[in-house]
Amino acid sequence: MALRGIRGATTVDANTKEQIISRTIELLEELTKRNGVKVEDIASAIFSVTEDLNAEFPAVAARKLGWLYTPLFCTREIPVPGSLGRCIRVLLHVNTDKKQEEMLHLYLHDAIQLRPDLDCEEKDRYYQSR
Repeated sequence: MALRGIRGATTVDANTKEQIISRTIELLEELTKRNGVKVEDIASAIFSVTEDLNAEFPAVAARKLGWLYTPLFCTREIPVPGSLGRCIRVLLHVNTDKKQEEMLHLYLHDAIQLRPDLDCEEKDRYYQSR
């Protein structure tokens, strides 16, 4: 088994506790489902938020999903002028037998513009056709 990274991001419409938690839950549930990851396979997770988000830690969403023993870390993104706002990013470190290129990354809502080259549905079609 190897340690692999899975990236994902989402955006919220407003800086509220409810939006940060619900959009982070949506992202984490979809990332783990698409990659076949169980909670016990997650070695750790790093969350970042843009400087315009401070109503809640995204890690709270992971705890609500039962990630009680998973090390979680929250940090702030570098405020690059013109970068996407109201954005939550995550880097999951998972133990898996899959190759790194088999990991499916996910960008939801306005975050899709961050990495259109990693469109998850395109990769899904690729692996289903093999």
